[in-house]
Amino acid sequence: MAFSEPYALYILGFFAQSLFGARTVVQWVQSERAGRVVSPAWFWIFSLSGSTLFLIYGLIRHDAVILVGQTLSFYIYIRNLQLKQVWTKLHFILRWLIIPMPFVLMGWMWLVAPQRFQNIFQQINLADVALLVGGAGQLLLNLRYLYQWYFSEKAQQSLLPLGFWVISAVASLMVVYYGIVHNEPVLLVAQGMGFVVYLRNIWFALRTRTVAAQ
Repeated sequence: MAFSEPYALYILGFFAQSLFGARTVVQWVQSERAGRVVSPAWFWIFSLSGSTLFLIYGLIRHDAVILVGQTLSFYIYIRNLQLKQVWTKLHFILRWLIIPMPFVLMGWMWLVAPQRFQNIFQQINLADVALLVGGAGQLLLNLRYLYQWYFSEKAQQSLLPLGFWVISAVASLMVVYYGIVHNEPVLLVAQGMGFVVYLRNIWFALRTRTVAAQ
C-alpha cells in the first residue's frame, strides 16, 4: 500500500500524533503527581520522534503549514533535550543524523519530485480563511516553543510556563477549526484532545502562582 493512499497516510499521521499524545500523557501524569507543571525528558523525546514522522506526513500531504511549523519546533525540542542533559547521552553519530533531518527530508523530496515539492508552497490560497486561521494556529503552536525556550534559557533548565499553555489552548482551537473545514482528521483529533490537557496545565500553573503569592 503506497503512502499516497489515504488509509496508509492517515496511519502515518495518527502514529505521529500518538507520539505527541504520549508526550502529553507523560507530562500530565507527572504534573498530577507533582501537583504542579513539570517538564519531563520524555516529553521532549516523544516530541522529537513525533516531529520527524509528522514532517514526512506534511511532505506527503503537501501541507506547508505542517512543514514550516514542525521544522521550527524540531530544533527547540533538541535544545530542551540539551537543557535536560539528555542530548549528550546519545551517540554522536545519532546526533549528527538527527540534526539535519528536516532539511534532509525536504531535500529528498525536492530531488525525487521537484514539481510536487514546489507545489507545496505555490498552492497556498491566501483567500482561504480557514487556511489562514489554521496556519496562524499552527504557527502559534510552534512559536510557543520559542516562548518556552526563552524562559528555559533564562532559568537554564527546561520549563513549561503558564504562557506556553495559554498559547497552546488558543492555537489548538484555531487548528481545530482548520481541521473541520479542510477535513484534516489527524490535526482535528490531536488538537481536540490536547485542548483538555492545556486547560489542566493552565489550572496547575495558576494554582502554583496563587500558592506562591500567599
